[in-house]
Amino acid sequence: MKMKFITGVSAAALLLAGGAAAYADSHMDLKGETIKVFGPWLGADKEHIEAVLAPFEAATGANVEYAGSDSFEQQIVIDSQAGSAPNVAIFPQPGLAADLASKGYLTPLSGETADWVKENYAAGQSWVDLGTYADENGNPEHYGFFYKVDVKSLVWYSPENFEDAGYDVPESMEDLLALSDQIVADGGTPWCIGLGSGGATGWPATDWVEDMMLRTQPPEVYDQWVKNEIPFNDPRVVAAIEQFGKFALNDEWVDGGSAAVSATDFRDSPKGLFSVPPKCYMHRQASFIPSFFPEGTELGTDADFFYFPAYDGLALGSPVLGAGTLFAITNESKGAHALIDYLKTPEAHEIWMARAGFLTPHKGVDLDKYANDTLRGQGRILLNATTFRFDGSDLMPGAVGAGSFWTGMVDYAGGKPAAEVAKEIQDSWDSIK
Repeated sequence: MKMKFITGVSAAALLLAGGAAAYADSHMDLKGETIKVFGPWLGADKEHIEAVLAPFEAATGANVEYAGSDSFEQQIVIDSQAGSAPNVAIFPQPGLAADLASKGYLTPLSGETADWVKENYAAGQSWVDLGTYADENGNPEHYGFFYKVDVKSLVWYSPENFEDAGYDVPESMEDLLALSDQIVADGGTPWCIGLGSGGATGWPATDWVEDMMLRTQPPEVYDQWVKNEIPFNDPRVVAAIEQFGKFALNDEWVDGGSAAVSATDFRDSPKGLFSVPPKCYMHRQASFIPSFFPEGTELGTDADFFYFPAYDGLALGSPVLGAGTLFAITNESKGAHALIDYLKTPEAHEIWMARAGFLTPHKGVDLDKYANDTLRGQGRILLNATTFRFDGSDLMPGAVGAGSFWTGMVDYAGGKPAAEVAKEIQDSWDSIK
């Protein structure tokens, strides 16, 4: 159902013209309607989303009730099966949304929404694809509207260390490899890498491999890989694993040598950037890693980041690996569709941008609204992306993406050949009934 105003102008068009205030002048009246929204956000994030929803409530008269839970993934399945789902659910990753769509528990978004995303999000087709799933009859429909994104294709470094050594930020993978060699020639160590994470040890290496897949293969090959349409031991996947090994298995390139890679906790591994003299000059990790920097680290001064670059010679554009949340309609109503339309407005993004902890691929936002330069820089990386792909291990079956892929990367870091590791991971996937 696509909701229209009595003027015949869509919610999205009015909102894009004038923000949430356009609702008040549009003759759309949602007074008396309660829109229930359920998601994973608690604490400060709950306050942030409530601030985003407040202008929508004020302009339409609707009552939006947001509820958050740390058991969202389990509860949304229970509620959907019981026929008591909220109007809108916020999914931390597309896999669960796709599963519910295949069982008929999601309502497709309008065709206008897919067209809007394609036009107004950087790498727009990527976001349409990530939100498109097969329905109960196997037909593809657009269900997911992505909102609030995380970037993983980042390299962290100390600007002071780079300046003291005379190093420039590399703009291509070729430059990055040359810089790594130069640091070794100058007597330093280019990288800190740690795969330790308790019971989840190995997951940081999966991000490396996923980034390497996007930098050595077209995005459609990445998609085939995460769907098991090509095997894990396909030569292209094995080559991506070995690209990670070019960094992690080189004793001269890694702090502590390759033997330290699996033994070092990922939360401790970036600390070498801040040693005097530095134990390493670069650390590849997602946008959350500053939480584990030494206390008092000032972003932009003591630590900064650059885009984990692509190969100039392969002409695959500027791919970005990341994650993100998506809104989907789980109990259709006029207000549910109106809320999705509201999320298309710059205002719905800029409110949270100003509060920190939020990134968006929306090309219509004012980058100056970001809370700090770090987020602004990461936002630019999203806007410059030619392709965006979701963390592949999160899209694979849990026994693989959060199981054999993790342990296989530990085995590889320990010296087992990439082809052998890849075959074992594929065998584990084949064994899933």
